[in-house]
Amino acid sequence: MRRGHPQWRWIYWIILWVGFQRVVAEEVTVFAAVSLAESLRELASIHSARTADQVVFNFGASSLLARQLVEGAPGDIYFSADEARMDGLEKAGKVVAGTRSARLSNQLVIVTPRTTRLLLSAPHELTNREVVRIALADPRSVPAGVYAKTYLGRLNLWEAVESKVVPTDNVRAALAAVETGDVDAGIVYKTDVAVSQKVQIAFEVPWNDFSEIRYPVALVSGSTHEAAARRFLAFLSTETAAAVFRRHGFRVLE
Repeated sequence: MRRGHPQWRWIYWIILWVGFQRVVAEEVTVFAAVSLAESLRELASIHSARTADQVVFNFGASSLLARQLVEGAPGDIYFSADEARMDGLEKAGKVVAGTRSARLSNQLVIVTPRTTRLLLSAPHELTNREVVRIALADPRSVPAGVYAKTYLGRLNLWEAVESKVVPTDNVRAALAAVETGDVDAGIVYKTDVAVSQKVQIAFEVPWNDFSEIRYPVALVSGSTHEAAARRFLAFLSTETAAAVFRRHGFRVLE
């Protein structure tokens, strides 16, 4: 086949395009609440297939991730499980103005091991003598634990159950403690239950009774891959992303 043949020209342009994509493709580092792990990994796969950008994650408790960013850890996007951690990051000058939005909400649930004989059907039953240990993400700083403490406080139950609380590093660690039977019950997000076959929901806190759970996301100032980070942020606001979040159990706010 001669070099001037039309098919050669098409091959030439395809090679150029693939090479261009490799040059402009970037790696985006997202610091995100661990409760977002499954949905964000799925979305990263979709986004990478469309743009060739690679998205890598640092999942953990929002409080820990915010502290890492303030202390200078390299990151491009911060996706928190609560507004307070994002507020702190913003006050530290680590959030790019105009990029913050509250994308998602979640629900709290009381869970027990699937193999337990303990029957719980309401929050006040956590005060029962049979309930000895309750796993919560650390209620002093981790959003899921802070939310749980606030909710129980409104029901005038916190003082009665505080001595039973086993604080964990993050919400997935609280879930794991329930899965292994190391505790009698735990309070986690509804979305967490979807990733476990070893726990059951004893009580689901109605969203209208506790609707302040918010997941804000923003571009981190000093990002070394700002263009790619903005592309992924924009993708998170699409209906494609919303459908994935909903399928994983989140409530999409905007």
